[in-house]
Amino acid sequence: MYELKQVGERTFYIDSPTRMGIYQINSDEICLIDSGNDKDAGKKVQHILRQKNWKLRMIINTHSHADHIGGNHLLQEREGCHIYCRGVDKVLVEYPILEPAFLYGSCPNHEIQNKFLLARESKVEELTKEVLPEGIQMIELNGHSFSMIGIKTSDDVWFLGDSVASRETIQKHHITFLYNVEEYLHSLDVVEQLEGKLFIPSHMEPVEDIKPYVQENRKKMQEIIEKILQLIQIPCTFETLLQHMFIDYQLHMNFTQYVLIGSTIKAYLTYLYEKDELETTFENSQLLWTSKKIK
Repeated sequence: MYELKQVGERTFYIDSPTRMGIYQINSDEICLIDSGNDKDAGKKVQHILRQKNWKLRMIINTHSHADHIGGNHLLQEREGCHIYCRGVDKVLVEYPILEPAFLYGSCPNHEIQNKFLLARESKVEELTKEVLPEGIQMIELNGHSFSMIGIKTSDDVWFLGDSVASRETIQKHHITFLYNVEEYLHSLDVVEQLEGKLFIPSHMEPVEDIKPYVQENRKKMQEIIEKILQLIQIPCTFETLLQHMFIDYQLHMNFTQYVLIGSTIKAYLTYLYEKDELETTFENSQLLWTSKKIK
C-alpha cells in the first residue's frame, strides 16, 4: 500500500485507497493530483518526497470529497505548497464542513462529521488552465460532485477522479454517490470518447481501455432508474423509497450511508422529475412521489 508506481516518463501514481497522481514538473518539483484519505496519506506522500528528493510545488484536487483532500492540510502546512480546485468544489475544500452539511441538508451531527465526510480545511486557489504546469491538461467531469475534473499528462495518462466506479464497487454497493445524474451521464459519454495510453480512476486499478467500465456504470444507473420507477408506481415518500432501495440491494444503513445514498436517490428523483417521468403530490403533510409509467 502507498507504493509509488511509474506509468510514464514524468507520470506516477501512489497505489492507495484513493489513488494519487504525481506529475514531475521538472527534475526537482512535482504536482500531486489529490492528496488521499487523511493526514496519514499526507505523511506517506511526504515520505515519498524525501525518498525521491522532490519538492511539492502544488496539489490539484479533482474534487472536494474528503477522501481526495484528506492530506491537504498536513502537506500545505509542512511543504508550503499551493492547492488548486475548480468551481464550487474549491469552496468545499476551503470550508469542508459544507460537505456533510450539504449531504445532511442542515447542521451535521457528530456521526457524519467523520474523516470519510469531513476533511481538515486548507487554503485553496481557483484551478484554471493558466495555472496548470506545462504538460498537464484538464477537462470537466461534473456529476459526481459539483465541478469535478479529469487530468491528462504529457505521457498520455488520464487521472479520472471518481468519474467511473469499479466493477467491485458496483457489485458490492450498487448505488454510487452522485450529485447530478444528467451531468454524470454526460461525463460518462465524455470519458468513453477519451484517447490515452492509460486511465486511472481513483478507486480501481489502472486500465488501458476504459470503455467497458463506462458501459457498466451506465448500465447500473439505468437499472437504478428502472427500480425507482417500479417502486413508486404506488405513491410513496422519499424515506419509504430509500428503505426499499436499501432492502432490495441488501445494503447496511448507518448515518454515513444514509446521507450518501439518500442524497444520491434524491439526485435520481430530480433527474426523473425534470424528465417529466414523475409526479408529486402533498397529502397528509407528506411529499409523495409517483411514477407516470404505471405498468
